[in-house]
Amino acid sequence: MPVEIPPGVKVQMASQVLSVEGPGGKLSQAIHPDVEIKIENNVGVVTRKNELKKTKAMHGLYRKLFDNMVVGVTKGFRKSLIINGVGYRAEIQGKSLVLSLGFSNPVEYPVPEGLKIECESQNKITVSGISKERVGQVAAEIRSIRPPEPYKGKGIKYETETIRRKVGKTGVK
Repeated sequence: MPVEIPPGVKVQMASQVLSVEGPGGKLSQAIHPDVEIKIENNVGVVTRKNELKKTKAMHGLYRKLFDNMVVGVTKGFRKSLIINGVGYRAEIQGKSLVLSLGFSNPVEYPVPEGLKIECESQNKITVSGISKERVGQVAAEIRSIRPPEPYKGKGIKYETETIRRKVGKTGVK
């Protein structure tokens, strides 16, 4: 499946390194030698050199990585996190995200270079950037500070995530 390259995006392939540059920034990715990327007429095509099972898997992987790089430098990626719990909140102080999550001290998470973390309200955090991999990793690290628990649902969860709730103890009669 070809990858459409929108106007204003430059794609270069040099010594097994794919570089994509656009209005959002610049990304680069090392490419496996069994996979080849050709760019012609604003369309990128990923091909494989043999039909081995591993090479077929690499073909699909690098095609999607290439597509994610093009989308990242044009539109960017976002992940939203919701904080649920009494007294749980988040705020940005300087270059770090400060989370009050019921621990004895607030947790400080430094904002990585090249990413943007915003607190739309005390209970909503948005991580955005041009690299889908880094946005997802940072969102997962923030979520892992206090993952949601199954009884009351307290903790940090993705906006689209549903928490499977458990029934608590039943009282003795």
